[in-house]
Amino acid sequence: MNVLFIGGTGTISTAISKRALELGWNLFLLNRGSRNSELASGGPGKLIEIACDIRAEDEGAVAEKIKAALAGQGAGRFDVAADFIAFTSDHVEKDYRLFRDLCGQYIFISSASAYQKPPASYLITESTPLANPLWQYSRDKIACEDFLMGKYRETGFPVTIVRPSHTYSERSVPLGVHGDNGSWQVLKRMLDGKQVIIQGDGTSLWTMTHNSDFARAFTGLMGNIHATGEAVQITSDETLSWNQIYQAIANALNVPLKAVHISSDFLADCGPYDFRGGLTGDKANSVVFDNTKLKRLVPGWCAHIRFDQGVRETAAYMLSHKECRREDPAFDAWCDKVIAARERALREVRGSAP
Repeated sequence: MNVLFIGGTGTISTAISKRALELGWNLFLLNRGSRNSELASGGPGKLIEIACDIRAEDEGAVAEKIKAALAGQGAGRFDVAADFIAFTSDHVEKDYRLFRDLCGQYIFISSASAYQKPPASYLITESTPLANPLWQYSRDKIACEDFLMGKYRETGFPVTIVRPSHTYSERSVPLGVHGDNGSWQVLKRMLDGKQVIIQGDGTSLWTMTHNSDFARAFTGLMGNIHATGEAVQITSDETLSWNQIYQAIANALNVPLKAVHISSDFLADCGPYDFRGGLTGDKANSVVFDNTKLKRLVPGWCAHIRFDQGVRETAAYMLSHKECRREDPAFDAWCDKVIAARERALREVRGSAP
């Protein structure tokens, strides 16, 4: 197959790019080229780079680069085009104009955070309503879905919508509460014997999906005639509480977990970090994903990597790769300040008790 990925080197898309090359496909990668070298020996498939910033460059210039790349491989169109960096409706509107005559299937990567918040039911299927008043990111993804499904109904534009939840790779441990520099500072706090913050009481349910499992499901939807006009969520079937998630991380580091539970609303109000959307509009809610539809469309697929296994590999990778260990002293100080405020409040309340 001739496939085009816009982006292609992120947490989700790197694994999918590697999988596409393993399958022997011609992978056209449209991006700025900063991390493409990671895919250089990805498999028997052929990697064709299109150096382009699709968001910044003129639409006509982008179209010319795409057509030139196709012509260079003797191809007239893509079997599949997937955009991993489309976040707002103007992004997908531009994609529609570029690819409506150039692809057999267009895949938009949406988000499971677009589902109804707070959820009316903990069990999430593709028919769960899309409504998230708490997070602009999610509302923008919903607007993208609305535009693309409208074009499918009006013109037959061959769209497939994919909704990931919390997907992780070897480069970063997935967490509920972290700073702007990613997860390392929380791991460092664990290693230093410091307390770490878990939102709520840690008993809400969540799902973590390794990007290699995600990639196998995603490529199973590519070129799949039964996926046209469909929205499909891709997650592991494993459900964990946040207490279990953090305990698995501490176990991977071989250190005790010193957890402090603080309400999501309090964390969102503390600032300067934007936890209103990411917690109250997403991770603070208990959700369990029903992947029946995915398994019907991709027979035989199931997630292979259990979280405690995957996070152990991720922690080991981060510990051995300095570039993954981005320290965040501002977030570290913020954690100390929030935890100290909690302790002061407890002392004051206890001291005033009759």
